Formats: sequence, C-alpha cells, structure tokens
Amino acid sequence: MHPSLSLKQARRIALAAQGLDKVRPAAPVSARAVGRTFARLHLVQIDSVNVLSRSHYLPFFSRLGNYDRSILQRMAGTHPRRMMEYWAHEASFIRPEHFPDLLQWQSRKWVGAHDMDPELRGEVAQRVLAALGTGRPLTAAELTARLGHIEDRSTDNWGWNWNAVKRVLEHLFEEGLVSAASRTDSFERRYTLTARVLAAAPSHSDAQQEPDAAAAMVRLIDAAAQAHGIGTLRCFADYFRSPQRAAALAVEQLVEAGRLEPVTVAGWNRPLYRHADAVLPRAATGRALLSPFDSLVFERRRLEELFGFHYRLEIYTPEAKRRYGYYVLPFLLRDGIVARVDMKADRATGRLLARASHAEPGAPADTAVELAEELQLMAEWLELDRIVVAPVGDLAPALGQAVAGLHPL
Repeated sequence: MHPSLSLKQARRIALAAQGLDKVRPAAPVSARAVGRTFARLHLVQIDSVNVLSRSHYLPFFSRLGNYDRSILQRMAGTHPRRMMEYWAHEASFIRPEHFPDLLQWQSRKWVGAHDMDPELRGEVAQRVLAALGTGRPLTAAELTARLGHIEDRSTDNWGWNWNAVKRVLEHLFEEGLVSAASRTDSFERRYTLTARVLAAAPSHSDAQQEPDAAAAMVRLIDAAAQAHGIGTLRCFADYFRSPQRAAALAVEQLVEAGRLEPVTVAGWNRPLYRHADAVLPRAATGRALLSPFDSLVFERRRLEELFGFHYRLEIYTPEAKRRYGYYVLPFLLRDGIVARVDMKADRATGRLLARASHAEPGAPADTAVELAEELQLMAEWLELDRIVVAPVGDLAPALGQAVAGLHPL
C-alpha cells in the first residue's frame, strides 16, 4: 500500500520544491540567494518575448522579489560560470553539470542545418569554429560579416530565413560544439566554443569519461523529480523534454534506489512519485505572479490536476479570439492559483499595465488586495512609476480599488 496524501498536501510539496511556499525574505536579495534558487530549479526557460520582462528573469522575481537582474548576467557570463545555455525544456539556462547529460538526449535537428548540403555545412562549420577558436565571442551577424556572405541554395529557408552562417551556428550549438558566452542588449547570442564555457564552470573536470546515456537519464530524471517534489512520469520527462520510454526506465531505477517513492493523491488518478528530498510544509504562505514560462506551469496537465487551473498561453491566438489576453500571468496565493492577469510594461510612459484581470472560481476575499501589493512590488522591480488597471475582467474593479489604496511608488 502506497502512502496517501491529500491534494492540498501534494500542492504544498510541489510549491516547496519550487521555492514558492514561503513569504519572500525581507532582506536585500543576495547573489547567493539567486544562486540557491537556480540550483533548486535546475533550469530557467529563455524566450524572446519582452512585453513584461525577459522570461528568464521572472522566475527569480516570483521567488525572491525585488532583486538585481545583473546577478543573473554575471552567473551566465563570468568566472565561475553557474549558468549556461542549451536545449532543455526549450531553449534554457541550465546548470553546467547537466550539459553532458543533456547532450546525450537532446535532439533538436529541426533547429539547425541538418538538411543543408553536407559539403557546404561542413565548410561553413570549419570556418565558424576556426573564427571562434582564435578570437573573442561573436554574434551571428558579426560572424557573417567576418566570413562574408555564404549563399545557401537550399529550397527550404526553414521558416526564419536564417542565412547559412546562422543555420550552421545553431547546428553546432545543438551538437554541443558552440555555446553562448553572453547576450547583447538586444538579446543576440555571442557565440564561443563550448569548451571555453565549460572551463569556467565550477563543476568542470578535464577528465574524459565514457558517455553513459542510461546513467545520464537517471541523473536528469532525478533532478527533474527534485524540482517537482511530487509528480508523474510525464511531469518528470517533460522538465528536460526527455523521451518517455527512457525516462520510465530511469524512474524504475530511482524507485529501486529509494530516490523516488510511489504515492497516491486523492483526486490525482495517475501513478505518482514523491522525491526523497521533498518536504511537506505545514502551510503554504507564499505569493507570486508566475511567468507563462515558469517551471511550475511547464506541464499544463499537472497544473490542472494539481491546482485545478486550466492555462493556455494565447500569444499566438488571434486577438479577437483570446479569452484572457496576450501575456497572462497566473497569480499564486498561498496554496492556490487564484487569478490571472494580462501584463505589460509600458517603459516609454513608466507604467505597469494590468490589461485584464480575472479571478478563479472560489478565489479568497483578499485576492485583489494581495495582487495589488504584488503589482506594486513588480513595478518597483521593473523601475516603473505607476500601475494602471484596465476595466477588463471580473477582478478589475476590486483590483483597481486596491491599487488606488496603495502608497505611491
């Protein structure tokens, strides 16, 4: 008979694993605290949408509050390097120690130049690697200028109309030969050799080990299960976008090793596992606006089963057909997701815009007040002067009133 948990207990385990179960610290946020948060999450997703803030900055705000974003830039670009870019859930910042394991299992061949003429691809790759091996990190545009225009006669322009150099760069990135040394202000990668990035990581070892794909999968699923606290095989596999069959074998090994324990949760009718390191807090007291790319909301089925929250990102939905808005953030209050807000940072006018706000069924009475305080904290973090609540959504009237009662920024 497996141990049995209530749904609220499972929620608290999941929130604690993600660092979302407690009130944020009142003290200024240190680089150590940011590093601990990243170590807990194992990865943060990267996305180019910047309507509010770059997506990889938001999970740290959700967990820590008003922190200095330059801390992340240092973690991802200086020695010792504690973050690096690679494919994980999607394009992500990952812990460098996960890179060799992900390299065993990631396959994003659609991204790069696999369908290019092999001779042309090989020629461009050789020139790119030579340029990066003898000089400073370069963007794709800088490399194109240095190498000269190279025509790609492929009939398929692969959707984004990348030139040959950019396509080969992405091919080499997927193969693990090049990585990002840093990003420009416009969020372009500055490419360099992966060996240089790994050499700056504190966990780097020059010792060459025989790759063991099965062992790599066990380590990835163990890390994913740590980040979940509790979840299904599908949840764990989805975290690093791992193949489910290989992930299932890893789960079996982790159960045998005592790292995972099968459990049952009332109302969550799938095989479930609790990680050995997972804690069950007596209460969840946290509050957070969550990025659409936050790791708590990666797996939408889990989100609905665990929190009763149905969530779809509507960025690619035609405006007239959107239900809640363009860039909608779920609002977590204590142990429930109680509202959602369509957010925008209007930097030109210094305003944080709540373009639509909707409460979930059964949202507690203090939802609007707590959300208003969260918006104020976000405005301070983004260095915006004013919060504007549009009269859209059933929560908007109460939220507007609560915002009006706040102390001026």
